[in-house]
Amino acid sequence: MADLLGGKGANLAEMTRLGLPVPPGFTITTEACRSYLRTGREPETLREEIADHLAALERRMGRRLGRGEDPLLVSVRSGARVSMPGMMETVLDVGLSDTSVRALAGQAGDDRFAWDSYRRLIQMFGRTVLGIDGSHFDAALAAARREEGVDTDADLPADRLRALVEEFKRVTRDRGGREFPQDPREQLALAVDAVFDSWNTDRARRYRRQEHIPDDLGTAVSVCAMVFGNLGPDSGTGVAFTRDPATGRPGVYGDYLRNAQGEDVVAGYRNTVPLAELERIDPDSHRRLTGIMATLEQHYLDLCDIEFTIERGTLWMLQTRVGKRTAAAAFRIAAEFAERGVIDDDEALRRVDGAQLAQLMFPHFDPAHRGEPAARGIPASPGAAVGAAVFDSARAAARAARGERVVLVRQETNPDDLDGMLAAEGVLTSRGGKTSHAAVVARGMGRTCVCGADTVAVDEAARRAVLPGGAVVEEGDVISVDGTDGSVHLGEVPVVPSTVVEYFENGGVVRDGDTGGTGPAGDGALVRAVDRLLRHADRRRVLGVRANADTGGDARRAARFGAEGVGLCRTEHMFLGERRRLVERLVLAGTDREREEVLAELLPLQRADVTDLLTAVDGRPVTVRLLDPPLHEFLPDLTELSVRVALGGDGEGDDARLLRAVRRLHEQNPMLGLRGVRLGLVVPGLFAMQVRAVAEAAADLRAAGGDPRPEIMVPLVATVRELEIVREEAERVVADVAAHRGPVPTVPVGTMIELPRAALTAGEIAGAADFFSFGTNDLTQTVWGFSRDDVEGSFFGGYLERGVLPASPFETIDPAGVGTLVRTAARTGRATSPDLGLGVCGEHGGDPASVRFFHEAGLDYVSCSPFRVPVARLEAGRAAVGGR
Repeated sequence: MADLLGGKGANLAEMTRLGLPVPPGFTITTEACRSYLRTGREPETLREEIADHLAALERRMGRRLGRGEDPLLVSVRSGARVSMPGMMETVLDVGLSDTSVRALAGQAGDDRFAWDSYRRLIQMFGRTVLGIDGSHFDAALAAARREEGVDTDADLPADRLRALVEEFKRVTRDRGGREFPQDPREQLALAVDAVFDSWNTDRARRYRRQEHIPDDLGTAVSVCAMVFGNLGPDSGTGVAFTRDPATGRPGVYGDYLRNAQGEDVVAGYRNTVPLAELERIDPDSHRRLTGIMATLEQHYLDLCDIEFTIERGTLWMLQTRVGKRTAAAAFRIAAEFAERGVIDDDEALRRVDGAQLAQLMFPHFDPAHRGEPAARGIPASPGAAVGAAVFDSARAAARAARGERVVLVRQETNPDDLDGMLAAEGVLTSRGGKTSHAAVVARGMGRTCVCGADTVAVDEAARRAVLPGGAVVEEGDVISVDGTDGSVHLGEVPVVPSTVVEYFENGGVVRDGDTGGTGPAGDGALVRAVDRLLRHADRRRVLGVRANADTGGDARRAARFGAEGVGLCRTEHMFLGERRRLVERLVLAGTDREREEVLAELLPLQRADVTDLLTAVDGRPVTVRLLDPPLHEFLPDLTELSVRVALGGDGEGDDARLLRAVRRLHEQNPMLGLRGVRLGLVVPGLFAMQVRAVAEAAADLRAAGGDPRPEIMVPLVATVRELEIVREEAERVVADVAAHRGPVPTVPVGTMIELPRAALTAGEIAGAADFFSFGTNDLTQTVWGFSRDDVEGSFFGGYLERGVLPASPFETIDPAGVGTLVRTAARTGRATSPDLGLGVCGEHGGDPASVRFFHEAGLDYVSCSPFRVPVARLEAGRAAVGGR
């Protein structure tokens, strides 16, 4: 029921059903939040329903909210369908007032505890409900610690906390425009509304865009009776994982903090102790906790993330959820559970995704060149991050936008640091543990993170950090951060390929004794997990995966990465370098004879290139796209050539003739001008030369005993007649090669669907095509009216920021626009020609969400860059088993 109760509310109810010790409470549903956000006010019956459930809670607890000698206090926590750690709000200790704080002190026999709880409530209420900048409260707390000569808030005495309460109330009045409310029911109502409002904070919106979470889900609100971890040394709070969220290794992992409330752990203000220390501090609670952890992992059949509180020796479970984990942990856990028979291989495949696999293919530090670290912290999220140290999130985002690599360095992060974390290569904090805000968010986003490097003195105001031994890192100095072992290095440490990439380069073979020594998971378990899940994806997928490759080297690498052929060879790349001079001669050709001479020189060069490609993937299809860009892209720059001619003073030389030709070919919008099939029809013999090169290469390889399988793709077709003319010429050329050179294998002729008209008239075009390959890059440009090179650097960022677009349509297929045309062309094309092949050769072919769309649209294959082939293979398998 997570859609209705939110993840937190549903899991609290589930733990209650399992008989686990959960504080009593109730959950306000996401429906109420959506109504509130839609209308700007609470649903009419909400206050009454909250009152009824609160009364039931009071009867169960035998206490009243904020009243009597033993007052009931409650927590008010957000909980969306999908976990958004630290992005929304929580208010603890609701119900405390000037009156009830004294009753709480008497009931607990501890003045310090009561006043500590009261100052926490006012601090959270002021920041969350009234929108007061938290720095006003933080500054007062820092001053109190300084004046008392103590290091942590837990060391402040009762009298000082009582004075802080008065100071916090003044801040609330002066900065929030009202007195802190003394009515506990008013506190509860305002806190609920504040949690609703937190769904639409800037940081929550940014996080949802990053994680592709829909904006219309809303959040539930869980109201629970408070249990207190700040009641002294026999109390505390912690976060536990049923296995390591960084590597996936089995065991008990987490952090514990004595005499603290839950927010202290995730905020990172105080350094925690490892969860293993709890066995020494409170053996009975440790034993009960580990038993509950085993119960939860067995129930959820997955890694569980658990928040708990110990109140004077009594253990309470505050939350559980399927825990966020690194990419390495995700693969290792899924494969291990499948190997043990806990889940089947289909379910294991659903639990990983292509984005995680891509993360595992990033390089890591070379252990031979990094030397002794300058400092160490807690390895919170694996990876190798190198960049300029930056001590402020806004500046980190700004410098990254200019193309710089940065590492965000903070004492601890908070939700307002999201922009900087998104922009940074990695994150380093001097406080906090594996369950701090920085650690949890970095793991979820795939960012490298080292937390709790407490020997690093971070001075955010001075924009510097002092490392052990006295070394100083000023803002802009390059540092290297290793999230796998927690080390911090001065300067740039060289990186080496990941063990997962080495596995692919080895042709997807797990070598005997391969330990994957320096890989993200630290042993061979990761490589074996990737191998198991990819092999299962290959067994289950119905969507083929080819590669975009222009050379034999690219094609061979793609084959090692699992490509089943070449779905796009861009022949324009064969006209660059030294061959540009031949293109210049082609443009300058004044007679048929001159043009034919140039084409004759190009023919053997093209034939050699195609031979290399066909040989590299012998027995697999190779789709050769005929020349697509306009000719002027292969010619000198117009301005540069004009200056050269002007300085040379020769109006009749080769440069002058070339300048006239460049001016003749110059277009205001060349992407919509003389290119693709239009160029082939205007320049006689150009496409025929390319088809001849393909046919001769295939004939020669076949004669040598090979199994070449070339395909010819005609770009930018808008009407069937264009394709018919090129096809007729191609068939004549192939027949001529067969007559003079020997048998040529069947050469299918198809077209790229990259114009809206081609998609809309696909039924006609299919009559002249053996296959369609959707050029989704150009199709996106022409559908949206976007010039990719222009919009991505100008207004696109604003469009994404304001929610005009949920994601860049150049990165993930636009299902409503471009996707509709793809479906239309596929349906009408196959209505004309049931055997019509359907593929995709735009870079969307390697995007995980797009691969799932192409599977659902019934296409035959996707084609993408070699490096993304494994991602496409995995996602095609996930699409077949219903993965999301």
